[in-house]
Amino acid sequence: MLAPVDVTRGTGPVEDHPLRYELANEMHARPFPSLDVPCTAVFLALKQSGNAAGRDRAADMAHLCALLDRHGAPHPKPDATHYFGPVGRHWIKWESHTEVVTYTAFSGGLSSRAFDPADFEVFPADWLEAAPGMRITSALIRVEPRGGEAEMSARMTDWFVPDSLAASHVLDDAAVMAGDFRIDPAGHLRFAVFVTDGIGQRRVGRIVQRLCEIETYKTLSLLGFARARALSPELARTGARLTDLVEDMGEKARPAEETLGQLLEVSGALEQIAAQTSFRFSATAAYERLVHERVEVMREARFAGRQTFAEFMLRRFDPAMRTVRATEARLQVMVARAARAADLLRTRVDVERSAQNQALLESMDRRADLQLRLQRTVEGLSVVAVSYYAVNLVSYAAYPLARGAGVDKTLLTAGVTPLVVLVVWWIVRRIRKQH
Repeated sequence: MLAPVDVTRGTGPVEDHPLRYELANEMHARPFPSLDVPCTAVFLALKQSGNAAGRDRAADMAHLCALLDRHGAPHPKPDATHYFGPVGRHWIKWESHTEVVTYTAFSGGLSSRAFDPADFEVFPADWLEAAPGMRITSALIRVEPRGGEAEMSARMTDWFVPDSLAASHVLDDAAVMAGDFRIDPAGHLRFAVFVTDGIGQRRVGRIVQRLCEIETYKTLSLLGFARARALSPELARTGARLTDLVEDMGEKARPAEETLGQLLEVSGALEQIAAQTSFRFSATAAYERLVHERVEVMREARFAGRQTFAEFMLRRFDPAMRTVRATEARLQVMVARAARAADLLRTRVDVERSAQNQALLESMDRRADLQLRLQRTVEGLSVVAVSYYAVNLVSYAAYPLARGAGVDKTLLTAGVTPLVVLVVWWIVRRIRKQH
């Protein structure tokens, strides 16, 4: 087997992309562990309670290094997302995922007591207390040589709850795996793997790792189910309020602006819920696909008439996932319904406002017409008033001349008045045309 070559640039005439080798090596970075039979695997998955995807991953690395330091084991690279190495008499596999950090400890041999809680002591209690997150799941996996069908059935009956037990031949009868997906009194799930003689170590490791992945992704998927179940009453209340508001849209008694304000409030609340649940529901869909893919690649065959892992998921897991999908679809329908209702009501408000604006414009036109009439009246009166004073001024100015010519004062005023009125009227008319 050739050792990997650590290069970042090709030696030929074509220059390699700087990430070419990094991306190629990523496909081989997390191989299945090689496990001897019999052996024990202890699995632990940690998740932060809030914003796990945006957590401080340096804290996860520091927590791993704290465990390695207890045994003098070497540290991984600071930016590593996986690690596999010896820790005392165990081998530790560490992986950093989008939302969780997983630890799997492998040790040769089996405890005299099946699924002994003492096996979990590979993770010290004080180290667990300092974990940057909470346990989302943990499991004890017992791997032992395969016996007769009656013997394996008896052990399954002794170790697991019969009503929940799933057991099947896997990987073309390479092994029999069993588990009931229940938490035992020590706080762990239990899985058993009975391996056929002659099966390779990597194949055994593949079965164990797939079991850990199935349990991890199943648990993460059910977080979406818990969110959907908690959201259901709130959606019911919001849906009832939305229905009432839509019915009020046809009533003239309530002002449209008031209904629109309440409708926009409901629409905003639904958009907020959609934003808060978008990541969880999307993640649930992705985890659900991973669960079914991991079960499918095990190529199950029925064991002793018991339900397979696929049938367990069909009966117990898939209904929960359908609930999540139904809740997500219900939320999206309500968001779209509120948006449509708001658009219709907003159109109604706009039409009403347009009618009000039209009436206002008509009222303004009437006022402008009245104002124009009033202005013309005032102009007429102003001609009279100005003419009165102008006639007096002209008369006073012409009195001396009229007296010398022997013209009577009254006759002078009567003759000047039409001329002055005409001049004043012409001046006022010209000023109005200019403005």
